[in-house]
Amino acid sequence: VQLQAYGGGLVQAGDSLRLSCAASGRLDRAMGWFRQAPGKERKFVATINSSGTRTYYADSVEGRFTISRDNAKNTVYLQMINLKPDDTAVYYCASSRFSSGGYRRETDFVSWGQGTQVTVSS
Repeated sequence: VQLQAYGGGLVQAGDSLRLSCAASGRLDRAMGWFRQAPGKERKFVATINSSGTRTYYADSVEGRFTISRDNAKNTVYLQMINLKPDDTAVYYCASSRFSSGGYRRETDFVSWGQGTQVTVSS
């Protein structure tokens, strides 16, 4: 399945943004969001199981970000509120090898979108 992430942009600290990840086919696996800040490694942000009933977050975004999915639309979302300059990064969506959530390593994910830039100014 091919993934396309979109919805990034330039916002101010405290603003909200919603990212979307559209799949070319049926989404029947857990999905995740990762991000890569300039000069840093790509890191786990959030994941959701295939049915959308279980979600998991990195400590740095817990309480501010919400991952969700609409399987009828083959789309996964990342709602971000109270954005901070440290959230500046390229955000990637990915499809897991597994249907259950909770996996956080890049190697647990097999398909990746191209990334969308989120820039948060102070």
